Amino acid sequence: MAGRSVKKKRKSDLKPHPPMALKYSPRSYTKICILMASAVIIFFVLQPKTLNKLRFSPDSTQVYSAEVVNEFHHDPYAFTQGLLYGGNDTLFESTGLYQRSSVRKVALQTGKVEALQKMDDSYFGEGLTLLGERLFQVTWLKKTGFIYDRNDFSKVFLHFVSSACALLESDPFSMKYPNSCLARSITAFTLLFSVQFEKFTHNMRDGWGLATNGEVLFGSDGTSTLYQIDPQSMKVIGEQIVKYRGHEVHNLNELEFIDGEVWANVWQTECIARISHEDGTVRGWILLNNLRERLPKAGTREIDVLNGIAWDSEKKRIFVTGKLWPKLFEIKLHPMNRQFEDGIERLCLRMPFFK
Repeated sequence: MAGRSVKKKRKSDLKPHPPMALKYSPRSYTKICILMASAVIIFFVLQPKTLNKLRFSPDSTQVYSAEVVNEFHHDPYAFTQGLLYGGNDTLFESTGLYQRSSVRKVALQTGKVEALQKMDDSYFGEGLTLLGERLFQVTWLKKTGFIYDRNDFSKVFLHFVSSACALLESDPFSMKYPNSCLARSITAFTLLFSVQFEKFTHNMRDGWGLATNGEVLFGSDGTSTLYQIDPQSMKVIGEQIVKYRGHEVHNLNELEFIDGEVWANVWQTECIARISHEDGTVRGWILLNNLRERLPKAGTREIDVLNGIAWDSEKKRIFVTGKLWPKLFEIKLHPMNRQFEDGIERLCLRMPFFK
């Protein structure tokens, strides 16, 4: 046997080796340690992005559950595609479906629609965001979007009418027709109506979601791409592929910008992804599967998927709802056991909508 062929070691072979002589004095070692510590500190101070990537590596992704803090009435006929908080307990909402799409102003406490602008029947409303005094909206299956005045949707139209009157009254030719501004406005009605709302085109594959950090717009198109868009030219100025543990997160839908992150509904799931807009890494997941239990059981056949995130930055309130949901919820997040991450791929990742 092989074990018997091994020679026994003699005691002389087991003598310990003499200790190695020190090459450096204790003072030298102290200097080396100080230099190494200084190098590490300088590296992280000068490389904040490197430190940021370490903090939010895929292994540090946090999963959150949601506690319902408040419930509010929500129009059960609103096919919610975009949602945002406009201050003073007011929400702005974009709804979809052909012949039913709209942009609306909603009272948070009552759910009452205070103002509504119906879209042309040929458009399917999608994501909505607010930058300054302007509401930006995209549409489904078209690269067309619209810009509205947040204060009064009809003011855009009235602005064109008053501007046209002022321009026409300053025209010497118009003096032949005293008090004719109204008549001439009616004559020009077709033209004025065609420019009632400012239109724009975008370079995304489709229009699904919109959000803003106050400087640029963030857009989604149902793929795994998160776009950065110049709000002046509406041109794409940056793109990030959203990933979780090396997997692309497809079907990014409604968006909201919250405390430096882009939050995204993932279509056909009850998950919200918290995304770094710098590199597309998913920093966290919010699981909202408990919300359906709070929806009325009677007549729930029309209730569609979770969609809609709004953020009250002043009071730090988070609101969520869904398509054709009769309720809107204010939620509070709670970290879950890290071991739950193993089920995220099953719950929150889907095959791509676009082939």
